[in-house]
Amino acid sequence: MTNKEISSIDKTLAHADILLLATYRMPFGKHAGQLLIDLPEPYVVWFHNKGFPNGELGRMLGITYEIKVNGLETLFKPLMKPASNIKK
Repeated sequence: MTNKEISSIDKTLAHADILLLATYRMPFGKHAGQLLIDLPEPYVVWFHNKGFPNGELGRMLGITYEIKVNGLETLFKPLMKPASNIKK
């Protein structure tokens, strides 16, 4: 995903993407199982600098990056289910 594609995310972000991101978990690595929106910002920035993976994960990480660098994480709190209701 290029920076230009990421910049266009704010113009094409669908309601479904927002709801998906509120429950999307990191599938691998040190932060496996953690919600993308809760990933440490430096980790998301590292992915941005190295290049996001292909596919849905890369798209979700790109959206997460835009949200984090703009300080919008708190907007997701009402959309997130309590941890006790989420299966890992």
